[in-house]
Amino acid sequence: MTAEINKGPLLGVRHLQALLIFITITSVYIGRLNVGVSVVAMTNAESTNPNFPEYNWTAAEKSYVLSSFYWGYVITQFLGGYLCKQFGVKSVMFWATFSSGVCSGVTPPLIVWGGWGAYCGIRVLMGCAQGLIFPCIHQHLARWSPPAERNRLGALSHTGIECGNVLSMFVSGMIANGPMGWPGISYISAGVAFACCVLWFIFASNNATESRFIGDAEKHYIETSLQHGANYHKAVIPIPWRAIWTSVPFLALLVTRCAESWGLSTLQAEIPAYMKGVLLMDIKDNALFSALPFLAMWAMSYVYLISSDILLSKIWLSLTAIRKTMNSFAFWVPAVTLIGIGFLDVDQKTLAIVLMTLSVGFNSGATIGSSLNSIDLSPNHASILMGIINTAANAVPIITPLVAGAIVTDDNDRTQWQIVFIISSVIFFVFNCIYLAFGTAVSQPWDAEDFLLGPQPELAKPPVISTSDMKKAISS
Repeated sequence: MTAEINKGPLLGVRHLQALLIFITITSVYIGRLNVGVSVVAMTNAESTNPNFPEYNWTAAEKSYVLSSFYWGYVITQFLGGYLCKQFGVKSVMFWATFSSGVCSGVTPPLIVWGGWGAYCGIRVLMGCAQGLIFPCIHQHLARWSPPAERNRLGALSHTGIECGNVLSMFVSGMIANGPMGWPGISYISAGVAFACCVLWFIFASNNATESRFIGDAEKHYIETSLQHGANYHKAVIPIPWRAIWTSVPFLALLVTRCAESWGLSTLQAEIPAYMKGVLLMDIKDNALFSALPFLAMWAMSYVYLISSDILLSKIWLSLTAIRKTMNSFAFWVPAVTLIGIGFLDVDQKTLAIVLMTLSVGFNSGATIGSSLNSIDLSPNHASILMGIINTAANAVPIITPLVAGAIVTDDNDRTQWQIVFIISSVIFFVFNCIYLAFGTAVSQPWDAEDFLLGPQPELAKPPVISTSDMKKAISS
């Protein structure tokens, strides 16, 4: 006989927390990615509302503006993991999102005052603020997601990335063409971030025991399903640094996420340049072609989500097998299509768009495949693991264009581009093999609260008194 587990309402507070994460990711990605449209509007007033100032920035100055966000984003990833363990996810997420909104709001007057240099400076500060967020998100999911629902809640919340990508492209362009002009892009981004902060402040909680909206049944379900003791939310657990850095599953995850970052940056940055140089088509000038890969990524993320949910609920595959299967689709399909794109010529532009869309779409499986794996390895230290991983992974896109630039000396030479794509394909293939061999979704021994204390001494056993000894004692 089996008893049905009472999980609380169909849509509970844990689902609300996933929705809050989705909204937060969407809002910060809008602020992060609208810079591409903003720079075009600022430097080419004829393409948007001409009633606002126009700037004659060089190509180098524009490239500094476009990349400046990541200068700050890389350096605060680890700090975000540390701060949310010390002060709680709710506070760190709130102030990080609020600070990002402030940076958006002050951008237009700073540009008028200081030009592209001021724009770079405020983008660096925005990157520092947003660098705190993703380690907090993984810690929040670890606190709120029962293992059976971790894929579902984690993947649903992370679809905010694709939503933010699509909205930043379409909405920013419409705003720039409207009465608010290019300053309106920053002002509306700030408003979205502040609205997100209000929702987060009211409805977010560090864990189920602190929420004033959760019912007893749902709280009991969440707390009992998480494999932690009664002091899970009370004590600050020491971080087992040596165990983390010598953990084979963690190191496999680390290099896998770096490989994902290399491949995705090639898909997003280098393929458009290849299509322009070799196939003589500029997809950045076409809003539909620019957004199509991200729309495919958004749609495919739900395909991966539903598939993994069915496989896990039917117990057809273990969580480890699901992680490795989804990651293999996310890595190996793009590995094949990247090579295929390198052999296309000018007469096969449509096929190039199809292959690029498939590559980016299938790559969305990396969220379930490996991105959420840090929570599996260590729910207690998920933010620390994510901080380390994101620091390394976000440094990779700085290297990728340098390697491509060293190889491709002529944008019209297809042979040189093929070398770039083959390198990315090999990285996708090899590092997924490492993940298949050494990755796991099993919580590691060093996640335990008392791991650093070492083996505990056994309590002294009471002496065993025989019946004859007891009779002697009574007679005496």
